[in-house]
Amino acid sequence: MKPMTAVYKTIDFLLRTQSKHITEKKKALPVENAVFTVPPKAKSERFVLGFSKESILPDDINKKKYYIAGYGENKPAKGVLDPPHTHAVWLDDLSGKGGIVLVSIDNVGMLNKDVNRLRERLHDFAMLTGCRSINIVSTHSHAGIDTMGIWGPLPLSGKDPKYMELVFSQTVKAVKSAYAARKLGRLYLGKTEVPDMQEDIRTPIVYSKTLTRLRFEPDDGSQQTYIINFASHSESLQGCNERVSADFPHYLREKIMQETGAETLYCVGAIGGMISMDIPNEKEIRDNGSDFAESTANIGKKLADYALSIKNETELKPKIGTIRQEVYFKAENTILLVAAKAGILEANEYRFPDGSGFAMKSEISYLEIDSLKILMLPCEIFPELVYGGYLSAEESATGYGAEINPVPLQEIVGDDVMIIGLANDELGYVLPPNDYLLHSETPYFENGHDIHKRRHYEETNSLGPETAEKIAATVAEIINKVEKAKNI
Repeated sequence: MKPMTAVYKTIDFLLRTQSKHITEKKKALPVENAVFTVPPKAKSERFVLGFSKESILPDDINKKKYYIAGYGENKPAKGVLDPPHTHAVWLDDLSGKGGIVLVSIDNVGMLNKDVNRLRERLHDFAMLTGCRSINIVSTHSHAGIDTMGIWGPLPLSGKDPKYMELVFSQTVKAVKSAYAARKLGRLYLGKTEVPDMQEDIRTPIVYSKTLTRLRFEPDDGSQQTYIINFASHSESLQGCNERVSADFPHYLREKIMQETGAETLYCVGAIGGMISMDIPNEKEIRDNGSDFAESTANIGKKLADYALSIKNETELKPKIGTIRQEVYFKAENTILLVAAKAGILEANEYRFPDGSGFAMKSEISYLEIDSLKILMLPCEIFPELVYGGYLSAEESATGYGAEINPVPLQEIVGDDVMIIGLANDELGYVLPPNDYLLHSETPYFENGHDIHKRRHYEETNSLGPETAEKIAATVAEIINKVEKAKNI
């Protein structure tokens, strides 16, 4: 028996022999039937929006050991390049249905259990203000402090309770401050294509080049707010980085502030696959033994220039629709399940009542702001699952064609849709079933390699091959509910 196989079988044995309490105490019960809430028509000529941000850099960053998340484990931070923040926007259509909150945090990801802890802390705020929706997203910075647990000195968690308290308290403060700062104004939607900044390192080469910008202009002429969505991993500082940073989104926000005085909330799109920023002169930088701080700053500034170049905007009418659907995803990744059982990952495991295996409970949210459709997914989804362009049977790892893959989400939604990834959870990568390949002896532990000699790394950081179909089915249910609500 190979050593790695022995390790894998030991882990698998521990999972199976210690799973009785899960079966008895945490069955996957039916989820609540979500309802789409939207006013029949706009009741006001203006939106109300408030913005606020707070630093989430700990005071003792130079004294205490904090672990950088996103690449290899057990990498203590050795300084600060720029301070990470938590950003909050309050948006209300004045329909009487209540406002919504969108939070974007400079970290690699937030698990659903922590998202719900944040919502619990905002419960009284939501009751007082009539808030109907709170969504927590991550910028997916690979230079932030570990907020998930898997980047510490394994088998110990890298997630520091005091740091999580800082993230929670500062986020609550930002949300309340955003509400206090709300103003009447107009909301504009603009888009532009970014033709020369991304790369896709796994076939098929499919990704969105669209940068979407929401721009809020207060009636009193005061500070504007931008909400920007773009598809890329925030990892331009690369794995050699040892300093805390928000990566290129920091420099995007900084450039927009310098040019316009506007604050910016940034969120990522469909970034699985893997979609990252192309780094000019990457080989030269590595050969010189330099870090990627300067190139990362330049990337953020260049992307800001694209955001600032948008001229053709559409004014959105004050009309917001929301729906949040809880969902159970089948969890086959033994490594992640053991990490959850060991407390490294703070996630509840469930057992399907029919005995078909384990599950993780998560959620999918859908928003409509007038004509803008926003799908909020708890993962790093492969773009072809959204936009199409699947590998053929001859090209795929399994030998199956696109017929075994779900209908692309954009076809289900029925229109151009803005994807926000890492929303309210981080379930890892979600891959097309026809290109899902595991190592034959140690699945989820080692990378598989297919007949085309392609490395299948992303599968080791996924829940399993059924996730894509479950997402598509849930989105179809959501859109069906949306259409029924509109026709009432």
